[in-house]
Formats: sequence, C-alpha cells, structure tokens
Amino acid sequence: MKTSGPSPVVLPEVLRYATFTTDPNAGNPAGVVLDAHGLTTETMQDIARDVGYSETAFAVRDILGIRVRYFSPLTEVDFCGHATIALACAYAARHGTGTVTFATNAGAIPVTTKTWDGHVTATLTSAPPRVAALTPATLTELLIALRWRPDDLDNHLPAKVAWAGNWHPILAAATPERLANLDYDSDVLTATMRAYGWTTIQLVHRTAPDEYTARNPFPIGGVFEDPATGSAAAALGGYLREQDLVRAPATITVHQGHYINQPSTIHVHIPPTGGIHVTGAAVDIPKNTSETGAEWAAS
Repeated sequence: MKTSGPSPVVLPEVLRYATFTTDPNAGNPAGVVLDAHGLTTETMQDIARDVGYSETAFAVRDILGIRVRYFSPLTEVDFCGHATIALACAYAARHGTGTVTFATNAGAIPVTTKTWDGHVTATLTSAPPRVAALTPATLTELLIALRWRPDDLDNHLPAKVAWAGNWHPILAAATPERLANLDYDSDVLTATMRAYGWTTIQLVHRTAPDEYTARNPFPIGGVFEDPATGSAAAALGGYLREQDLVRAPATITVHQGHYINQPSTIHVHIPPTGGIHVTGAAVDIPKNTSETGAEWAAS
C-alpha cells in the first residue's frame, strides 16, 4: 500500500517594507508576516533565512492580542525595532492608523501609527531601558574584535551596555573617520557577542548635541551591518538619560545606513522616565520583490 508523504505547508503572504525611510530603496528592509498562525518555529526561521533581511516579524492575532516573534536569517531575537515599525505600518495599511500593542519576548510594546506627509509613520514605546557597566576586560575584548584602540573612543560618552529589548554595547567614536572605517573580525566579534548575549553593537559618533551617526555590526544574525536598528536607538536613548547626557524630555535624531547606501533616519524621544519612543516611516517595497504562496515541506 502506497503512503503519502507529509503535506506541504502553504505560507501566508510575506510582505517587505523599507523602514526608517520613505524611499523603498533605502532604510532597513524587514519581512512582515501578518498571519503566522500555525507556523512552526522551524518554518519561521526558514522563511526569515530565505527572505534574507536582518529581521522578519511574524504576527499571530488571538483573543489575547497580537503576538509577535522576530527572526534574523540565523536566529530568533527577542525584539526588533525596525521590524516592529514595518509590522505596525503594514497593519495600519489594512486596518487603519491608531494604537496597537504587540506582545513580544521583550514585553508588551505599544505602537501608534499616523499618516504624515502622505506616508505612514509609527512610534513604538520600548520596554523601560536598563544600563550596565562594561568591565575593562570585556571592553578590551570588544575593541580587539572591532580592531579599535582605546584612543578611538570619545571619553565624553563612556562605553556601556544598554537594554531596551535587546542588549547592545554602546561605543562612541572620537572621530567620524573612526566610525567610517568599519573592518571588524567577524568570527571573533560573533563569539564575543554570543558569550555576552549581545544583539548588535551600537557604534556612534555625536555630530551635534541632539544628533548622532550610528553603525551596527550584526554578525550574530548573519548581517555584517544593520542599516537601521530601532532597538539599539532605544537603548541609546536610555543610555543618554541614565548618564545625564540629555535633559529629559529630549529628542535626538540617529542617522544610520548611509555608509552602505541605505540611509535611514530614526527619531528618538526620551521622556523623563519609562520606555523610549522610537519613530520612523515605513514604505512597501515594490511587489516584484515580495513573496507569496511559497510552499515548505512539513517537518
């Protein structure tokens, strides 16, 4: 008697959005699955790997709200800022603007969408941030992996590690030239990040009191450099507040991605207490790059 093999799983629509930009060829692209009901962890990981963006967000709506999980090409991450912005804008395109709350591994994340100058923008409120010290030995490990020297650092912005959904070391470059030359040891940096539970490395240069340029190595997720990192921008906001480097309430702008021709603009509002507000636009990437109806063998 002939037996049939496992039934294929027909995936829901996979949307693609460019975030922290109004140009579909700029910003940080994210995959979005608005209906991930029934997908296994393994299938979500396979989809994220094939989409190839730094993260893809998978949403499941149930009686408790909207549950969201985030996957890079290599691993699941607890929270992703730019994919949250993409998901919120995609959700608004179908259900209208307003406020929704996403249940993530990093906690409940409220997001408010609105239409501004013809584009949908979203503002997420991060979990309350935390800031911790980097020991001299850990900082030395990180500098070796980055191929930086201690005198490459801006002493007015002390090296720390901050959390607003994920842990990110925050290192400030003393000069724009140091930030421009990103040439880290991928294997060593990946091993260091795994050892300490870091998601990306937030490298910044302060160009004005309320303006920063950022670069974010993400080798642990299979991406050399993230074009825009909302969770790291939120962590930066928490760091600046905790270190008394801003007088809250304050707003800063983070420019990221222009070194890799994917310029992004992240607006970060820092209230006196609580979560950090991260705002950006997101636009649909042209349909010829979207992916629908793919089939995967059931595991």
